Amino acid sequence: MQRIDGRKSDEMRPIRVTRNFIRHAQGSVLIETGNTKVICTAMVEDKVPPFLKGQKKGWITAEYDMLPASTNSRKSRDRNRGKIDGRTMEIQRLIGRSLRSIVDLERLGERTIWIDCDVIQADGGTRTAAITGSFMALYEAMHKLKEQGLIEEIPITQFVAATSVGIYQEQVIVDLCYEEDSAADVDMNLVMTENGEMIEIQGTGEERPFKKDELQKLLEIGEENILKIIAFQKNTLIK
Repeated sequence: MQRIDGRKSDEMRPIRVTRNFIRHAQGSVLIETGNTKVICTAMVEDKVPPFLKGQKKGWITAEYDMLPASTNSRKSRDRNRGKIDGRTMEIQRLIGRSLRSIVDLERLGERTIWIDCDVIQADGGTRTAAITGSFMALYEAMHKLKEQGLIEEIPITQFVAATSVGIYQEQVIVDLCYEEDSAADVDMNLVMTENGEMIEIQGTGEERPFKKDELQKLLEIGEENILKIIAFQKNTLIK
């Protein structure tokens, strides 16, 4: 199958990461997956939410937003609408869940790590790029805490990454660009650890129902490519 941008059905877009992209954050990356670009930062705060006070464990929370010029038509800022839209809320909760699932919060200590993901250019897969990039920013922040002697060991239990998969023109494909995503029969986002454990599966039959064997193919191609992304993360972060 020849895709819109010339890729094969099981071929991801090129990933590029610029580390230490934001000067004041303990961890930051600019992640680019094709034409999708997301700035991910991790900043440490020496306190926890009220529900965790005195429990000797930390917290990781995330915020996500799309800049006004990230799409073809200007996207209004949430503050101008007076509320966060449902899609934004869903994605930032997904990012927070994904990162908390692979961190030993007790070893983090009573501190909060704020993850901020700002989409500066969108061409499909913004949430999956945000998860992949925010993990890298989190790892950088943890490494800095260890260097400063604030934690004994980096409390990350596994690497984590995400990708999109779908059925487009009756073909199972991975890492959908916007044109493919908007016309896909089936659309799915996968978040997975380096051990092959699933954190989240978000799948929808947009134009038709999908069968169990199609689901299996989607999971297989997604796992194969997430493991490639995690290998990229390790090669980039661990020197």
